[in-house]
Amino acid sequence: MELPKLSLLRDKHHHTFVVPVKRINEGHDVQQFLVSKAHHDLMLFVLQLNRAIFPCRLSRSNGSGAQWRTWELDSYHDPPSHAVRRLQGLLHRLNAVIDEVPPDPGPRRFGNVAFRQWYEAVEARLPDFLQDSLPEQVLLFSHSSNVSVQAELQSYLLGAFGSAQRLDYGTGHELAFLAFLGCIWKLGGFDVSSGGDEERAIVLGLIEPYLQLIRRLIKTYTLEPAGSHGVWGLDDHSFLPYLFGSAQYGPAISATDETPVEGSLSNAPDPADVTKTAVVERERGRNMYFSAIGFIYDVKKGPFWEHSPMLYDISGVRSGWAKINKGMIKMYMAEVLSKFPVVQHFYFGSLFSWDRDPNAAPPPSSVHTSNQPSTSQPEKTESNAILLPLRNVQNEGPTTAHGPVSATPSSAFVGTAAPWAKQPRVKSPTTAFPSQMDQRNISQTPRLPPNVNPRPVAAAQSGGQAAATGMPPPTRAPWAKYPGT
Repeated sequence: MELPKLSLLRDKHHHTFVVPVKRINEGHDVQQFLVSKAHHDLMLFVLQLNRAIFPCRLSRSNGSGAQWRTWELDSYHDPPSHAVRRLQGLLHRLNAVIDEVPPDPGPRRFGNVAFRQWYEAVEARLPDFLQDSLPEQVLLFSHSSNVSVQAELQSYLLGAFGSAQRLDYGTGHELAFLAFLGCIWKLGGFDVSSGGDEERAIVLGLIEPYLQLIRRLIKTYTLEPAGSHGVWGLDDHSFLPYLFGSAQYGPAISATDETPVEGSLSNAPDPADVTKTAVVERERGRNMYFSAIGFIYDVKKGPFWEHSPMLYDISGVRSGWAKINKGMIKMYMAEVLSKFPVVQHFYFGSLFSWDRDPNAAPPPSSVHTSNQPSTSQPEKTESNAILLPLRNVQNEGPTTAHGPVSATPSSAFVGTAAPWAKQPRVKSPTTAFPSQMDQRNISQTPRLPPNVNPRPVAAAQSGGQAAATGMPPPTRAPWAKYPGT
């Protein structure tokens, strides 16, 4: 089955480029974004890239004897197109700027202020970088506006490296890089008739090197997570490597197959292997999911289930990597594209338009769309957020083989209080792992950390839902107030 792809810009002579502007200023603006052309195109581009990265089933007449072909980071040697090579050169030049701006050695509490110098250096050179690196089809794109194509694309690329003001990086900046690549696709800069080869080159040859650049920026300048959920989020900084990485381990498909929703390659590692450092080290050079897991091990210490409980829960999914991939897509829509703290900094231009998509259905009411801020507020980080009390409620969300997994923080732990948070909080959304339709034959036993025995249900009377499920309660700060204490 051939899925739709991101459309090319056809009306060249009458197109007017604009400098992208901010449109999402208040919570209700997210509803408009969810039915905009930009939202449709961003999600379509994600699905297009995601399908291309699934292993390919080979015909019996291929002569190699292999049944499928996988797309791994260290063994994907297909020659990239001229456009991909030029953009790889751009990432290399951005990486080299880090060598010119060493981190500031002075004392600091949060991010290193030298990141601002790196950002300013990149901003000053970016027009020349784009002129040298953008595909010819993009640079020569005919239009009828006074704004150049570089001016519109520069806004997305410059927004893809984090905030020089807040010294942080998060999934909103990752989204900006995705939009930058989507703009080039729309302008015909990529080979659109490659049968999936160009999409694979975009993921493995551009998005993964971009993520490596970002990880170097984070480690060099100690960038803070932007709008992080703390341990109750999927990852402090990124989302796309988990989405595409789970597809790399999915079952092999042909061009006419539907995108699978369960199963794995026969030789794929078990999802639970994310807790085994030897497997992570072996796979991080091959797979984007394990590459992201490996970075977590690089920057965090302690038990995996403790600092990454959501990823630990996901590792208990028994229906294969395709099931995880399906859940990641739902979670991306709910936790990235539907969250005000993430999308409020996305800018809209002529290529990713704020105009309403005429075919868009009204977004369903959910915790993601209804619990939005009423006014635009400065972002809060984990460092200055307020810890809310534990709530003694039942987890009503879907479960995996090892217990409940939600696209939002556990219902037992409300998490950090943002300025726009409204209480009481509603139950966990249904856009989680796996969907309610997929719960048959799945155990309801919680996924416990190693060497932790379930506690009596009565313990929930004083310890909240965390005690009832056998999970250790979150660390209690001396000033925190909890029910019954």
